[in-house]
Amino acid sequence: MVEPLLRGRFGRPYLWSESCSSTQDVLRDDTLPEGAVALTEHQTAGRGRAGRQWQDERGTALLLSVLLRPPSPAEVAQLSLVCALAVAETVERATGLDAGVKWPNDVLVSGRKVAGILLDGRDGAVVCGIGLNVNQTERALPADARTPAASLRTLTGRELDRAATLLALLEGLEARYDAWLGGGLASLLPELERRNALRGRQVSVGETIGTAAGIALDGRLRIRSADGAETLVASGEISYP
Repeated sequence: MVEPLLRGRFGRPYLWSESCSSTQDVLRDDTLPEGAVALTEHQTAGRGRAGRQWQDERGTALLLSVLLRPPSPAEVAQLSLVCALAVAETVERATGLDAGVKWPNDVLVSGRKVAGILLDGRDGAVVCGIGLNVNQTERALPADARTPAASLRTLTGRELDRAATLLALLEGLEARYDAWLGGGLASLLPELERRNALRGRQVSVGETIGTAAGIALDGRLRIRSADGAETLVASGEISYP
């Protein structure tokens, strides 16, 4: 049982299922309070960024969504970075390895993707979907992913306690979310930049090509062209060598 072990307000209520279409769908309920969490052992229609399917092996990953009700809808896109930071910190504590945040919503270790975040905003609420690869074997990971995939198990050579990892993640996410509420993204930017997996790399987003120069205070990616001009990118598919 996870709920009796919770140390904060996130995870109340804790809606567990053996299987569901998507944990995002479970939280489509206007009566649920902020901090409600839906977690499942397997998603039959899990979604990734840009409509891609999120693949999982039953009982090995952390597949969850967290319901948030931020006061400023104009800034909700920043929550993908807030969540990514919390996930990266959880990965680091669980494995002892450095984790990077790949703008805007992925967590990487040694260039391999271990987690992704998907935001679903509606009617003043934001559902933050998180998929974290924990105990998959190499065979169970997608071989055709745009970014090579890894799990905490393949990186460390050992199985991890998923319940303990979940508890640490919810506690860390609550702390980072509260910091964001109090001080905006500026309060988290130093830790995000320290883990910025794109900084200094040649990237392209649509027609914009240049060097990733950092994350702006509003969460947009700064891309510097060869002539020194900077473009701020709010969203899009990132490509890099």
